[in-house]
Amino acid sequence: MVSKEFIYTGVLVISIITFTVYIKRAITKFGFIKEIEINRRKIIFKLLNLALYILTAIILAIIWGVDLKQFSVFISSVLAVLGVGFFAQWSLLSNLTASVILFFNHPIRLGHRIRILDKEFDWTGVVEDITGFYLFLKTDDGRNITIPNSLVLQKGIEILDNNTAPAIETPQESEKQDNIPS
Repeated sequence: MVSKEFIYTGVLVISIITFTVYIKRAITKFGFIKEIEINRRKIIFKLLNLALYILTAIILAIIWGVDLKQFSVFISSVLAVLGVGFFAQWSLLSNLTASVILFFNHPIRLGHRIRILDKEFDWTGVVEDITGFYLFLKTDDGRNITIPNSLVLQKGIEILDNNTAPAIETPQESEKQDNIPS
């Protein structure tokens, strides 16, 4: 007879796969509604996969009977190391968080002509790309400016012209590209 650990593991794997499919469809649909580019969706997909892998590993450890005291010591040690690492590299964590916020809740898109409202700098230009860490701006005078995503959230942004001209893709093309392994 099959042990209950194998059954629970099978149920977990099926549940995670199903959850991932539905979440990716929801993010893809949200991306089409908000006209978000495929490269920005891929960043969110990678962060989703990372979170799901961590969650799956924790649940598998519980299913297979890892001693909770040892497991909690291990997790607290990992979190302490990550905490020190992220504190040392605070900008990395804040830029990744800002990237997620920009994806879901900010009106800036590729091709928008914007002005960054800052008393020290007068940056006006077209948004060339938005990655997991940076926004790339081609200024009116031809300079290429790289701005951390966390700074984009901190500064006021004026959208001067939002006539974007991104390549429009069909949902079928997007699903093919979104299913490319990362």
